[in-house]
Amino acid sequence: MLVSLPILEVWILSQVAQQIGIWAMLATLAIHAVGGGLLMRFEGTRAWQALTNAYTTGKVPTGHLADAALILMGGILLMMPGYLTDVVGFLFLFRWTRPFARKMIAFFVARRSKQMPAPRRWSGPGDTFPGQKPDGPPKRANGPTIIPGEVEDSP
Repeated sequence: MLVSLPILEVWILSQVAQQIGIWAMLATLAIHAVGGGLLMRFEGTRAWQALTNAYTTGKVPTGHLADAALILMGGILLMMPGYLTDVVGFLFLFRWTRPFARKMIAFFVARRSKQMPAPRRWSGPGDTFPGQKPDGPPKRANGPTIIPGEVEDSP
């Protein structure tokens, strides 16, 4: 995927340059980069305000954090030369397409996580990883985790 994306972008750029001319193609790429930077600044400011409002009201800002990450990625994609990255960048930046982008990313992450093997449960200190020699009696995976420490009353 990482190798095929630049090759596809160069092919699309050459096709567009043949149709509208190289200078017009370069102008559209410049307009996309400048417009994307301005849009990223505007939407980033709105996302930052929404984040701070969520924190001050005591809400968990999960959707706002996802929006901020998508805005950042959308701005970066728009500043890269290419029409395919511009389409994805605008998809991440516009507020009415961002929920669709979040759902699309969640779908791909969920699909990818189903293909990965489940991690081995580690119960805590004294437990061993595969290939590691045990340094004491084996612990049960479902046993309680004991953390030594002291409890102090707050003033």
